[in-house]
Amino acid sequence: MDRSHERLAEPECREPFIRNIAEVPWLEYPNHFGGALSKPLVTPDTAKSMHLDYRISCYQPKAYVARHVHKTQEQIYHVLKGEGLIEIAGKNHVVRRHDVIYLPPGVEHLIQNSGLTDLVFLVITSPVID
Repeated sequence: MDRSHERLAEPECREPFIRNIAEVPWLEYPNHFGGALSKPLVTPDTAKSMHLDYRISCYQPKAYVARHVHKTQEQIYHVLKGEGLIEIAGKNHVVRRHDVIYLPPGVEHLIQNSGLTDLVFLVITSPVID
């Protein structure tokens, strides 16, 4: 039977919303250390999003995420303030305000705050499941 006309089922109770960032708690996810905190703003858990994971992260000086790689996910980091180091495929790069970093799937990376103030950046990931 041809079912090409059928749509994929949408997640239950998926509704638009407006939420102030102050309403979302800071979380320290696994493999994040030293005050590497994130607020999950639009994720499958907070919005039942199917394709996007959108967070704001704030890393205190010396905070970092462990070196890792995503099999299928693409990521964008947009630095809003502070400075730090991002390691991409074994090479370190200084990042600072208004730098935008694109990470395709399969590239090993880590980010750390090597500066003197908080490193604040947006993280956009798609798809939501690796």
